[in-house]
Amino acid sequence: MNNKYLRTKTTVSLINYHFVFCPRYRRKIFLIPDIETRFKELTQIICKKIGIEILAMECHVDHVHLFLKCLPTQSPSEIMKMIKGASSHVLRDEFLQLKGMSSLWTRSYFVSTAGNVSSKTIKQYIDMQKVRG
Repeated sequence: MNNKYLRTKTTVSLINYHFVFCPRYRRKIFLIPDIETRFKELTQIICKKIGIEILAMECHVDHVHLFLKCLPTQSPSEIMKMIKGASSHVLRDEFLQLKGMSSLWTRSYFVSTAGNVSSKTIKQYIDMQKVRG
């Protein structure tokens, strides 16, 4: 896994998000031939366009896991809006089985952060700042 820090003019960061989200009504859309492949292609295009690195991506029959490396200016809600919005529009246009759906994805999602150190390590580092002198 790529745990190198991202650098901009004003920031140095390592922000990795783990997202999980589902189609509306937990429909098993990834059982439809070619949808998983097309979804992954679209997600790669969207992420490249907005400067996000995909560390891992996998689809199950009724949900998606994404592990993304992002800049601090990109909020989880912004990222989900971009990925879900763009992929929903294209997939519903390209696949007859999805055409009748008013929206493809639920509004909800799971997100968790992950870096290269544990919460315990960060707490110990902060606690030691006073005694360091």
